[in-house]
Amino acid sequence: MGMKNEYVGSGLRVLEADGIRVAFDGRPILSDIYLRVQTGQVVGLLGRNGSGKSTLLQAVFGARAVPDASVRVDGRRVVPAFQTPGLVNYLPQAPLLPAGLTLRRAARLLGVDPLAASAGFPELPAQLDCHLGELSGGSARLWQVLLLLHANTAFSLFDEPFTGIMPVHVETLGAAFQQARQRKGLLLTDHRYAELLPLCDVVYLLQQGRLLRLGPNFRDELVEYGYLLA
Repeated sequence: MGMKNEYVGSGLRVLEADGIRVAFDGRPILSDIYLRVQTGQVVGLLGRNGSGKSTLLQAVFGARAVPDASVRVDGRRVVPAFQTPGLVNYLPQAPLLPAGLTLRRAARLLGVDPLAASAGFPELPAQLDCHLGELSGGSARLWQVLLLLHANTAFSLFDEPFTGIMPVHVETLGAAFQQARQRKGLLLTDHRYAELLPLCDVVYLLQQGRLLRLGPNFRDELVEYGYLLA
């Protein structure tokens, strides 16, 4: 029998992270951090190149060990978070799945129905017996985003999910994120603000090591910070 998945399908869950401090060559990258994501939300994480967005996602997921980091779900410490079954998955900027794996096998390993995951993308099912390394970079990225979105976790973290995605697929992928939020919490960082911001309920801005939670009118604040044009 498999281990019971206590985090999926059992009401509201809240993921929190703080106490994350990271410095590179003596320069603080992350120092004043409090992050909150709940199921049913899409949370956007913005910041300049090198501001520490990827490092923060790695620390929350547990791929980067950070002394004194506190990552909690419903107040219970979960460090490293990835070791808790059914809690969280994470797509880094680099490819996650091996190039020699077929899409059908990858979906089976993740416990995902690949036809359900690719609904809305008519050309994708024909690729199921292809190895990931045989696909274009954009198609491989799209498949990995969709498989993690449909995997049975309470939270999903995505680092640049729209990278390489063809324009014809962007709107459908956005709809897939909106559908997934009905059953999990999503934390996304991407420089493609036009695609990211319409999905977001909450936006955080990372700069100079500080994580700022923006208000409901986050677009106006992003104009003030120079991330959007007025």
